[in-house]
This record gives sequence, C-alpha cells and structure tokens, in this order.
Amino acid sequence: MERALVVVEATAATKDLLREAGELATGVGAELILVHVTTEDEYADRADALAKIPDVDVSYDVTRARDGAGQFARDVGNEVLQGLDVDFRAIGRLGDKVDEVLAVADEFNCDHLFVTGRQRSPTGKAIFGDRAQRLILNFNGPVTVTTVTEETPA
Repeated sequence: MERALVVVEATAATKDLLREAGELATGVGAELILVHVTTEDEYADRADALAKIPDVDVSYDVTRARDGAGQFARDVGNEVLQGLDVDFRAIGRLGDKVDEVLAVADEFNCDHLFVTGRQRSPTGKAIFGDRAQRLILNFNGPVTVTTVTEETPA
C-alpha cells in the first residue's frame, strides 16, 4: 500500500476505521487521501435552509460546498490521526458518493480503499442499493469495509 483512500462520513464508525487506516499507513509509510462527498440533495437542502434565513446574505454555491466537504474531512483527519506519523490530504467533492469516490481514487492513484458500510437485509440492498458493494465491485484494488448496524453520529 502506497496511497490509500478513506471515505469520511459523520459517524463514529468512520473515525474508528480512519484510525485503523492511519495506523496501517504509518506502519508501511503510505499516504492517506481523505474524501468527504456532499450529495446533490444535501447541497440543495443546505442552500435552501441558508436562503430562508432572514436578513442574512449568505452565498452557498458549489465551490463552498466542495470547500466545506474538504474542511470536514480535514477536521476529522486532524482529530483522529493526531499523534500518528502519517501524511494525509483532505478532498471535498459534490455529487454521487460512489462516482466521486472512484474519481478521487483514480485521480490520486490510490491502491487501497477504506469505507464504512451499513448492514442491510438482502431486500434492503435490492431496494436501496449498497454503496459499499458498488465501491467493492468498481474499485481496482483491495477494499476494507467495516459494517455497523446503526450509524452513530460522530
């Protein structure tokens, strides 16, 4: 492993996974790329909410959404990787989570992917899809997935 990509979400499970990825990267001298993706729906909801605040002129555009996503990944990285001797870059993206994660992995030539998933029934997977499964099937390299039954906010 030379460069690993860690998908950063707002869950305690993500922090645990990032810590493990950081310790592994430290041991082998690898670099970490941290990515947080804001979906189009999340972007629209945030923009609508900010537009409804009276007497405040807040501009929330695509650039701010990407910057905010990158800052979130950076903040989580600084918190979780503190004390480890590992280099990391934080990237923020806007769009489909799977598509954007794969694009970042390709852009930075990542050779390992770390992602959290949710435990779902086969019916739930069929109806709602499964991001972790799509990443496993489409990433060209090893993928480490941890699953949780409940997503606990970080």
